[in-house]
Amino acid sequence: MNQTHAQSGTELAILAEALFLANLLLLPGICFLWLAYLYFKHRHTGPPLARSHLEQTFIASIIGGVLLVIANLAILWLGGYRSANTWVVLILYFTTIHSTLVVLGMVGLSKAMAGSEFRFPLIGRLSFN
Repeated sequence: MNQTHAQSGTELAILAEALFLANLLLLPGICFLWLAYLYFKHRHTGPPLARSHLEQTFIASIIGGVLLVIANLAILWLGGYRSANTWVVLILYFTTIHSTLVVLGMVGLSKAMAGSEFRFPLIGRLSFN
């Protein structure tokens, strides 16, 4: 591994984006916990590129989780999981929110692989600092 490559934080930025996508598509929960661990470990000490990607993916994961809870509450409010409304809410959620997060995660991963910062639209300026 090239020393400047490691110092720039590219590997950690790529890992953050990959964990974000894996949390959405492959292993929800487990990948979020791993991402949260990396965020809290490197949020003050990591290279700027890595900190940027870690913060973006961590915040987007939390917002995605909140939106999933809201979708479930909407399903319950509209008649429960046996109602026909369940499919309307699920299809709307997956075709708008979930797919948007996946596309943004792919853009973020490509930016991380290029060694560039990436800010999510709308939520990109949110910060825990």
